[in-house]
Amino acid sequence: MQVKKYNLRLIGRREHVSFPLLGIFNIEAKIDTGAYTSSLHCEDISVITENDKSVLKFTIAQPGSNDTKTFYFNEFTKKKIKNSFGEMEERYIIRSIVVIGKKKIKSNLSLSNRDNMRYPVLIGRKLIKGKFLIDPNQVHVGGKKIKEEIKK
Repeated sequence: MQVKKYNLRLIGRREHVSFPLLGIFNIEAKIDTGAYTSSLHCEDISVITENDKSVLKFTIAQPGSNDTKTFYFNEFTKKKIKNSFGEMEERYIIRSIVVIGKKKIKSNLSLSNRDNMRYPVLIGRKLIKGKFLIDPNQVHVGGKKIKEEIKK
């Protein structure tokens, strides 16, 4: 049996996360190992043309206010993702930094209207893998540092 060392941090089933490049700080997210990708609530998602180039445009409501901020991304992709109802839908994907506790992670985020969902952010297993252990009995742990040896 191979023993592999990980520097893992502990998180709960819900955590406060930040997206510093988007100006979003300390927003509650659901940790969901059933979801592969992470998802961020956005509105008015569209592709526009500027200087003969496709640009992704979307708005995000600023937490704690009625204000919205519009973002423009030159680098983005489109991917088919299974939604919470099990149906495939095409979503735009951007790369941004996600902060959980003291860990900063460059990750892909799918943009979706999550108005009907309880949490505006969903953190999927691709972002979590190899970085965090999840204790579903806890919330808002904040990424406490733990050192574990995991037998594979």
